[in-house]
Amino acid sequence: MLDLSKIAQQMQGISNHLAREAEAAKTRIAIATQLLQQAHLQQAHLIHQLQTHRPQIGFAAAEPVEPLDTRVSLKPAPAAHTVIATDGSQINPSHHEIAYCYLLNIGRVILHYGQSRFPLLDSQPEVIYRPEDLYASRQWGIRTEEWMGYRRTVSEAVVLSELAEMVNTGARVKDKAQGRQRDGGQFPPNQNQPNYRTNQNPRQLSVLQRPAVPTLAMTDGSLIYWFLDQLPATARDQILEPILAAWDRLRAAQVPMVGYLSASRSSEALNFLRLQSCPYDQPDCQKHCEGQTDGAPCQVFSPLRDVTLWATLLEPGQRGPLFKSSADILQLYGDHQVYFCHVHVGAEIARVEFPEWVVNDSQLFEAALSLTLAQVQKGFGYPVTLAEAHNQAVVRGGDRTRFFALLEQQMIRAGLQNVGISYKEARKRGSIA
Repeated sequence: MLDLSKIAQQMQGISNHLAREAEAAKTRIAIATQLLQQAHLQQAHLIHQLQTHRPQIGFAAAEPVEPLDTRVSLKPAPAAHTVIATDGSQINPSHHEIAYCYLLNIGRVILHYGQSRFPLLDSQPEVIYRPEDLYASRQWGIRTEEWMGYRRTVSEAVVLSELAEMVNTGARVKDKAQGRQRDGGQFPPNQNQPNYRTNQNPRQLSVLQRPAVPTLAMTDGSLIYWFLDQLPATARDQILEPILAAWDRLRAAQVPMVGYLSASRSSEALNFLRLQSCPYDQPDCQKHCEGQTDGAPCQVFSPLRDVTLWATLLEPGQRGPLFKSSADILQLYGDHQVYFCHVHVGAEIARVEFPEWVVNDSQLFEAALSLTLAQVQKGFGYPVTLAEAHNQAVVRGGDRTRFFALLEQQMIRAGLQNVGISYKEARKRGSIA
């Protein structure tokens, strides 16, 4: 039990610390703003330094592909448009439960605006229980719980591409219970619901026609999967390859994708300014600073974050310059390099990421930005599709209880005996004190 009276004694210290940090942040912002103005005048030279000496630079510095003083007001979204999104949740495996297995639940959302079409709001569950699936990651020294999170990321990307193809091909599913058609979605399996799709299989096409109305695919979080850097190559391929294949399907469907980051902690754009503050003619962290990048002389505004700086430079509805990320893992992304910009969505500064093929198509790029901003406005500060996808995916306490109750029934029907949780779990659920 949490003792709130003891916590209250510590609150004054936290408040004083935050007040001091707020004052220090003003100084850091002033330094970063001055460096930004200086870097704008020497932008071409700094980009050349970044490209030439990238292996010697010990920190991830994004490369600006537009002038650093870029400020673009986003266009309003058209009245008729469609937004799709996915998000995932899970039930973690536990040796104390009646069976060692885990469940992935992917929330699916398709929202149509100005089209008089029914939305899709559901989830797609998957139970993993076979030993070859549960313990496959142990050959690389990866815990099952950790691998489960990676598999969830894959499922979110794959389902998102499936939704894009459904919207693109005008897939229709009949709701027998209500006797009417539902557009742009399908029911979960095993519900005896027929699927009225077109005869043409979109997976067999290299490029599909662009959707009749602007369509956007949204995912919560970064498109840069930093965790892949730490994985063995064979394990990494099992995660990254299906994700990139799903992105290929989104490109073929001509549906732009964005990764939306709220309250981003990244300083990748600010790190470009460290080239301006570097006291040496050529940046070489290993030679001049012995690899100590955090305490290097170029680090004059740490721990300032990108969004904190751009909050002082952008007006609501504006975006800043476009950057190309230089994360090492992107070397494996092929033609799906990740770009990003910062957008003042009104409530906050959001980092919005795009694959390269979205940035290279000005129509897709502008549509992605305008629909993203519209989503935040409709969601009162956060994209409504992402919030709804989360709500569809989340597994609550009651859902977990019903899941294991259903599993217990199936095990008893199969003739298994001594079905039950461990004594430790039983004691934790009901105290005898």
